[in-house]
Order: sequence, then C-alpha cells, then structure tokens
Amino acid sequence: MSEPSTLPTTPVSLDTVENLAVDSVENLAVDTVDDLIRGLDEQGYVIDSDLAVVVHLATLLDRPLLLEGPAGVGKTELAKALAAATGRDLIRLQCYEGLDEARALYEWDYARQLLHVQMLRDRISADLAAEPDLSAASAALARNDIGVYTEDFLVARPLLAAILSATPTVLLVDEVDRTDEAMEAVMLEVLAERQVTVPELGTFTARSAPWVILTSNDTRELSPALKRRCLHFQVGYPDAARECRIVGVRAPDVEESVIAEVVDLARRLRDLPLRKSPSIAEVIDAARAASLLGSTGDDNRAVADRTLLSLLVKFGSDLELARRELDSPSGENSDPAEVGTDGTTASGSVTATAFGAGRARSSTHQASSRRSSPRQSSQHP
Repeated sequence: MSEPSTLPTTPVSLDTVENLAVDSVENLAVDTVDDLIRGLDEQGYVIDSDLAVVVHLATLLDRPLLLEGPAGVGKTELAKALAAATGRDLIRLQCYEGLDEARALYEWDYARQLLHVQMLRDRISADLAAEPDLSAASAALARNDIGVYTEDFLVARPLLAAILSATPTVLLVDEVDRTDEAMEAVMLEVLAERQVTVPELGTFTARSAPWVILTSNDTRELSPALKRRCLHFQVGYPDAARECRIVGVRAPDVEESVIAEVVDLARRLRDLPLRKSPSIAEVIDAARAASLLGSTGDDNRAVADRTLLSLLVKFGSDLELARRELDSPSGENSDPAEVGTDGTTASGSVTATAFGAGRARSSTHQASSRRSSPRQSSQHP
C-alpha cells in the first residue's frame, strides 16, 4: 500500500517528478461500482451505495468530487481508502485560514537561488568589468540568463506535485471551506484544466489524470465557480446498521451488543441541538472504551453512558444537555419543553441550551427589544 505524500521540503524538479517510482504499486481497475465497493471494503471503508455511484462517476468522467457534510462522517477517509484500493499515491493539501499559493501550488527555493548567484558572482563580475559604463553592464546582465528561475529551483507543493506526477494520484484538498475565496480561485485552473501556470516557466499540464477529492465541513458557503467544476455529494451520518458495521470493522474486538448500545447512544446525542455531534471516529473510540468497562445491565449501562460522554461530547454546554437527556426516563424526554415567544424554556433559552449562555445574550437582547417596540409605537399614532 502506498504511503500518503507529504509536502516536499527540498526542491522538486520536473525530471525528479517524472522519474518517481513507477513500480511502487500497480494501479487497480475499478470498472464497476461493485468493484469500487469491494476495493474500499478491503481497506476497511464501508461506503454508502449512493456515494459509491457518485465516486465511480467522478473517476469515469475525470471530474473533481466535492464532499460536503459535518465533520467526522468519513470524507477524508474515503480519499485515503480510494488511493489505497486503487494503488494510487495520495497527495494531500490540508487547507487552513491564511493558506497561500506558496504552500498550495509552488514556491522558489530562495536559499539555493542565492547560493547559486554567489557562486557565479566572480564570473559575473569579470564579464561585466569589460563593459564601458553602468548602463551597458546592466544591459549585458539582463541579456545573460544565469539560471535562477529554472525547474531546478522550483519547489512543488501539493497541487503542482499532483500535476507533475508521472504516476496516477489521488489529490485530496481537505477542508477547503477553511480557506478564503481567493484561494478557491487559485484552485480553479487545477480543477478545470488540470494544469498549473508558473509565470517564469510556462504552463505545466497533468502527466497523468489525478482524481481530485475536495472536502468541506460546511462552515461557510463555497463559491459557485468552485461548485460548478465539481461533482457534488452531501455526506451525512450513516444509518444505525451501517454505523454498527463501520464500528465493527474498525474495532473488531468489541462485541456486537456493545457496538449497538454505543451507536444507539451516539444517535440519541445527534438528535439533540449540540454544537458538535459525535463523529464516527469518536463512536469507535467510545465502543472500545465501553468494551473495556464491561458494564452490563440497565443500571450499569446508565453509568457507562454517562462515562462515555467524555469521548462523545466535547463542549460544556453540550455536556449539560446530554446529561439531562440521559437522566430523563428511558433516556428520552417525556414531554418536549414548551418554547415561549421569546425563545425561552423552563431550563433557559433554546439558544443558551444549544450554544451556551454567552452566545444567547445577543438573541435575548433582541427579544427584549421586540417586546418593547409595540409599546413605543403605540405612543405615536
């Protein structure tokens, strides 16, 4: 199985990229959707049938695939499993706020360029000494190419590395919603044309056809230009049966009954207005922890459920809400809380319950303003 590629720390020339180890792993065909499902299953990834069809279409049409959905539903793992199942190298661009072209596309190795110039300094000085004046020396220097902006000094970052790779790759652009629209615009050339333009050298076109997968956690709306160039799939949490199967594959030592109980707990928590719902990875960890606790019986299970909240719930306001859910009869709210016109319940405002009291102050202030506005308007017929 091929290892994920990391950001290069040394300059990568075109010759170096073209001579990457072609014999690393033989690329496997995924001629049908069933082949794709079997290949991913061998890598421990249990894919939804609808998503499998879309992924297969993306590979056949050679189109980027945009996966949107909450964090922790397996979007990134899909790219990893797809690369492993098909024998392709995985090149990953982890997006973050402030990401620029130098970290996404390419940059010049300024240290080596400076060293190169210093090594040629004596030769350049001797050549320019024969010129009659400064203007002529400047013109002579401009005419002579000292080889600073060449492929030898070009450092390929993930987007350019995927374009230059002679072996088929899976390019993962992870959490693209964490960047800004300016960075999205930089990616458009790669997504639409499968090429990267370096002003000093020209345009590099893809040596092989990389499969491009972009993931987004829906923290902001992506630009229409980016979405227009991609196939799109909204990834949600799996149903109970598939989630139990996923946990069973990733935690084979855990009993099925324990897995079913933990999955049921996670699904109950996801029905609550939490700031962050339990991810599949957190459910897997909780299943392992529940197996180690080894508690049985209704009373012991209730204690274990409260203990497992430390693995499934990560915010204080969410923890308070989850504990109330677990302490209610049969883990269910017998009567739904009545919500007043000002957005409050017997336990506080809905906003405060879901996001913490600090985030609710603004909505409470707005509600008070709305209640006072009719009285003010009645004084002015």
